[in-house]
Amino acid sequence: MSIHPIEYRYGTPEMKAVWSQERRLEMLVKTEIALSKAEADLGMIPKSAATEIEKTLPLVKWERVDEIEQEINHDMMAVVKAISEKCKDDAGKWVHFGATSNDILDTATALQFKEAVSIFEAKLYRLLSILMCRGEEHKNTVCCGRTHGQIGVPTTYGLKFAIWASEMDRHIDRLGELKPRLLVGQMTGAVGTQAAFGKNGIELQKKTMEYLEIGSVEVSNQLIQRDRHAEFVMWMSNVVTTLDKIGTEIRSMQRSEIAELEEGFGKKQVGSSTMPHKRNPIKSEQICGLARIVRGFIETELLNNTLWDERDLTNSSSERIVFPECTILTDHILNLSINVLENLRFNSGNIQRNLELLNGLNMGEAIMIELTLRGVGRQEAHELVRESAMKAVEENKHFRAVLLENKEISAVLTKDDIENLVNPYKYIGTAVPQVENLVLKLKKKHGNKV
Repeated sequence: MSIHPIEYRYGTPEMKAVWSQERRLEMLVKTEIALSKAEADLGMIPKSAATEIEKTLPLVKWERVDEIEQEINHDMMAVVKAISEKCKDDAGKWVHFGATSNDILDTATALQFKEAVSIFEAKLYRLLSILMCRGEEHKNTVCCGRTHGQIGVPTTYGLKFAIWASEMDRHIDRLGELKPRLLVGQMTGAVGTQAAFGKNGIELQKKTMEYLEIGSVEVSNQLIQRDRHAEFVMWMSNVVTTLDKIGTEIRSMQRSEIAELEEGFGKKQVGSSTMPHKRNPIKSEQICGLARIVRGFIETELLNNTLWDERDLTNSSSERIVFPECTILTDHILNLSINVLENLRFNSGNIQRNLELLNGLNMGEAIMIELTLRGVGRQEAHELVRESAMKAVEENKHFRAVLLENKEISAVLTKDDIENLVNPYKYIGTAVPQVENLVLKLKKKHGNKV
């Protein structure tokens, strides 16, 4: 019986596979194998034992591990016993030699993180590519800029997408910077001294991680310090917050009164069980809702770094939930975002309608700036324009007409001047080259990845 929505509603098969019981067991066994090979290289155990231990990888099954754990009530020792059972001769006695549980558990987690990060990277680049394409496609699509939920001076949809692309680029950079801190394993023994490994401890750890193709901790106690993992959870939270922001903007722009953007809507899709006309932004809403869950794990993982002495077990139970849920939901949100942005629809008629909705009032800054350039003091110009704007609202007139009626303004600006200045399509500053410059930079930086 399925209980958690991740089991049947959220998540991709590839990310779920990373956190399956079978994959977890595979990573644990691979870590034990790497340890035995490193120990054999250093003459700590017979090479024949390491060879035999390596053969157990396809033989150890989760059902047997679970059966042993029910008897001994220790998850890692159950894995050790299950591996040992599959070894011939006396090779089994060398399994887990000198290691403590978390040497294997935490190193296996790093291997899972490595796979999760690889999945993330592919989707981050795909998402970045879509945002760049949308930016280029709409670099000249002039629309309302809004502050405080109110229409301001014009901007372009291209600039919106460029801003999001730039943010996604920074997330890619952050992940690259994070990987060397996150993708590390350890072989440090009971309290971090490597005493059970003798003089070979440092070299053993290095060799083990080379076999696993991940980095090594510099120092540790019984477990890898959780500041590394907390940083990963915060990185995921940061990514989904950007996607939350994009989803919120799309939802806002899909309001019936605004209706500039719209999520793709299937031919047979149903918007409401009672209102057949509805076309709801449900994917963007799901993005925003699930982002809250991912962010909620930040404190849990920060607290997992405050353990007693050389370690306690309070991190273990929560991380069984935090790591799979965070990565699966972040991956799911990335997938949703890719889908939404690829199929996003633009309503040019409504974009133009909203741009002209205020009858020119949103062009007050352009008038003020030009008055100042022609010799009117900036503060005086601001007041002249403000008074004209309030009059236009009260008398329900086009801003252009009120400006022409103002003797102080019309003494400085001609009718043609005012006509040009209240044209929103002529007041987008460097929006277009900003988009072009960013896209060019990102194409050079990421090459064929985007």
